[in-house]
Amino acid sequence: MATANGAVENGQPDRKQPALPRPIRNLEVKFTKIFINNEWHESKSGKKFATYNPSTLEKICEVEEGDKPDVDKAVEAARDAFQRGSPWRRLDALSRGRLLHQLADLVERDRAVLATLETMDTGKPFLHAFFIDLEGCIKTLRYFAGWADKIQGRTIPTDDNVVCFTRHEPIGVCGAITPWNFPLLMLVWKLAPALCCGNTVVVKPAEQTPLTALYLGSLVKEVGKLVKEAASRSNLKRVTLELGGKNPCIVCADADLDLAVECAHQGVFFNQGQCCTAASRVFVEEPVYTEFVRRSVEYAQKRPIGDPFDARTEQGPQIDQKQFNKILNLIESGKKEGARLECGGSALEDRGLFIKPTVFSEVTDTMRIAKEEIFGPVQPILKFKNIEEVIKRANSLEYGLTAAVFTKNLDKALKLASALESGTVWINCYNAIYAQAPFGGFKMSGNGRELGEYALAEYMEVKTVTIKLDDRNP
Repeated sequence: MATANGAVENGQPDRKQPALPRPIRNLEVKFTKIFINNEWHESKSGKKFATYNPSTLEKICEVEEGDKPDVDKAVEAARDAFQRGSPWRRLDALSRGRLLHQLADLVERDRAVLATLETMDTGKPFLHAFFIDLEGCIKTLRYFAGWADKIQGRTIPTDDNVVCFTRHEPIGVCGAITPWNFPLLMLVWKLAPALCCGNTVVVKPAEQTPLTALYLGSLVKEVGKLVKEAASRSNLKRVTLELGGKNPCIVCADADLDLAVECAHQGVFFNQGQCCTAASRVFVEEPVYTEFVRRSVEYAQKRPIGDPFDARTEQGPQIDQKQFNKILNLIESGKKEGARLECGGSALEDRGLFIKPTVFSEVTDTMRIAKEEIFGPVQPILKFKNIEEVIKRANSLEYGLTAAVFTKNLDKALKLASALESGTVWINCYNAIYAQAPFGGFKMSGNGRELGEYALAEYMEVKTVTIKLDDRNP
């Protein structure tokens, strides 16, 4: 008889594999209105927009389209909720943490529903949504829930008879605009630290993918807090931006080639290539270049593409027709500019918005596929001769979000990590993102940081309090 932890009484492991989670078939979309002040509203203009399933091109539903009057209403509600004496402002830090934990519990409870909505709305494989996006949401909520009662100021030594200390206070109403490639996960990345610090939040989800954001609103309603629609107005705004990337993945000749090929493959093809962190410039040192390309082509040709609700699928459709057309246009540019098309390079016929996993070799730095963010399942592989050369080439673009290095030489790894102009550098791994570690970019890849303790600074003002003590003799 098995025990609770999966072991059996005779000490042998229970070899039965746990059942995979299953999507909710024929899921009814219940939440399509604008969520303001803990209530559902129709848009003041009466306008709606349709959202489509990119796998089948069938319309899922119509969603209320917020406009300026709806934005104003949401901002006013957020401002009212932030006023001194309001229930939210009177809530102590420990209670804020408990509410975030409660929201995490509800996301965990409805994990299969949210993953199903994410797959319907974006086309990403259901198991990816369940095990990566939803897992990331839950961990992020719990991480910042733990921070809520641990945000502290400092006592500062100054002159005799003076007490000086700092307070960390919420900045007020925060506007969050979420992207369409990871709509729920990115929403939580912004929502959790803002609420942890005591702010109120106004959220604008991407029009292509509003469904999981609206469902999260229904969960927030259960814990009695606010999720809003759009952004606050002010003449002087503090802005954090997580923007694009054209990320270098550097494979040295001494790397574990099996590891490097697999990580580079997953790094560029994950989420149909629709990742700001995508490994979309793979620099390979000359002695191993030919073998790296050969193995990369094998991986791409074996990648299962199809119905995102099928557990065997690793690649679903692109998000919409516009993005689909953009990717195919960039693939054509690679062919015309002289890159060698090793595999893929076209759409799947008689289906939705599917593009075959595509690998280009003999790519040069001046080609569009080596300079522009493709945001699709395309792997450009470039060749380099030495470390100084690849550092210069990797840093040559205006982006600086992430980079990766594959080498067995620690000195070389640390030299590259220091020299690369990127907010994140992965060594012998890819897309290793944790709620505890800050994430953001250099140069045109953005301002500020999300996740980790560093994210809290974006949502707080630091106030200095100085007290002159009575220095007369008692």
